[in-house]
Amino acid sequence: MSQEVQLPELDSVGLLRYVWRQLTSMRTALILLMLLGIAAVPGSLVPQRTQNPMAVSASFKSSPELSRWMDRFSLFDVYGSPWFSAIYILLFVSLIGCVLPRTFEHFHAARALPPATPKNLHRMEFYSTWPAVGNELELARTWFKSQRFRVLEKDGSLSAEKGFARETGNLFFHLALILILLGISFSSLFGMRGEAILNVGERFVNTPTSYDSLAYGKLFKDGKLEKFIITVDKFDATYNVVTTAPEDYTLNVSLRTGDLTTVEKQVIKVNSPLAIGNTKIYLQANGYSPVVTVRDSKGNVALQGAVPFLPQDSNLRSIGAIKAPDADPQVGFVGSFVPTYQRSDGNGAISVFPQALDPRLLLSAWGGDLGLDSGVPQSIYRIDTSSMSQLGLKSLKPGEVFTYAGGSITFEGYVQWVNLQIVDDPGKNFALLGAIVAILGLLASLFTRRRRIWIRVGDVVEVAGLAKNAAPGLEQELAIFTTVLKGEK
Repeated sequence: MSQEVQLPELDSVGLLRYVWRQLTSMRTALILLMLLGIAAVPGSLVPQRTQNPMAVSASFKSSPELSRWMDRFSLFDVYGSPWFSAIYILLFVSLIGCVLPRTFEHFHAARALPPATPKNLHRMEFYSTWPAVGNELELARTWFKSQRFRVLEKDGSLSAEKGFARETGNLFFHLALILILLGISFSSLFGMRGEAILNVGERFVNTPTSYDSLAYGKLFKDGKLEKFIITVDKFDATYNVVTTAPEDYTLNVSLRTGDLTTVEKQVIKVNSPLAIGNTKIYLQANGYSPVVTVRDSKGNVALQGAVPFLPQDSNLRSIGAIKAPDADPQVGFVGSFVPTYQRSDGNGAISVFPQALDPRLLLSAWGGDLGLDSGVPQSIYRIDTSSMSQLGLKSLKPGEVFTYAGGSITFEGYVQWVNLQIVDDPGKNFALLGAIVAILGLLASLFTRRRRIWIRVGDVVEVAGLAKNAAPGLEQELAIFTTVLKGEK
């Protein structure tokens, strides 16, 4: 009778060891990498609080019950959610546990000599033999040295090996992934990213209240903000007359740093940011701000100045909202600005060129409560007109006045605005270095062939080889090797 074998139960240490081996396997790392990509999808489809809080507020207003359930699963803050962080940390641990032991093993293997020549060489690939002359070993030593093979000489035979760069490249690729993850983590913890829209002539002081949007890393502190003041002096945009595509953007600014007394003239371009310490300032976008003066029914100025409008197409047709809460009564304008005006058959007023060659401001005036005192955040580029009454429509050229029941608005002209992205990204260099190392490692892994060549000399010369993973090229290399040994040209 066969005796039944009973396997012992795993104790706590054995269970932990089993879990660790499963977590640090390459299969688990690949699964976690795929899960991380899938988990990032909702962050692209669902508005995020850190990027678009207005859209999140609108979602709660339109679908409150669904939005509450989405918020419970952190879908409005995907990248800061516990479940996304758990996948990220597990992937990080899995890669370290998988790659580091392999790195140490490879380091020792790369320093070791090749294995001894097999007894039965005829079983290896591309085996050949011929009568010995006597100088084959010396010729083989010289050739192996010129081809940078690692060589073991033993009992009248040579064992040579080459191609460890393949495994080295593979390991460097995975180590680079760890470096990229470290760079991303470092940036998310210690970095900051903010945006500010500035009209030409305006000044920006680098304080938290000056930003239109600002996101800190979890360990970033306000005191780490670089100390500087920027004044937007001039913005020049060049467009192709035929295609209307932008050809060049140039932003001239006055910069004050340090004690804020010395003024430096600087130039910012799209691919040439301004660096201030660890902070970089990028020119991200541009548009137009109509300059208006709003007067109420008593003739008092309720609003005066430039109001940024958001571009909607490549020709900078822009939309925006002009709100005058201090007017008596309150009034708001839903507007559209076209730099180069032209009428179309189906779309009304359009812009046919990005530069302001024939600017027009099209306005729809609305009276009633603007809802600014409700406590609910709202976009400065939109007006909720559901509880307001329309006062009239008008298309204005610079200098013209639109008079409506309860006041008037004058289109004084326009100024250009630029959107500056201000970034402190301490982990960017680590991520960039990781990306470069990953590419180099991948190239080494793909194009390096690992192979072994053996030669044994007795009464006859025996030569054979072996290529790992059946990599091509070994037969040609052995043909060259045997030609050298035979002294043939």
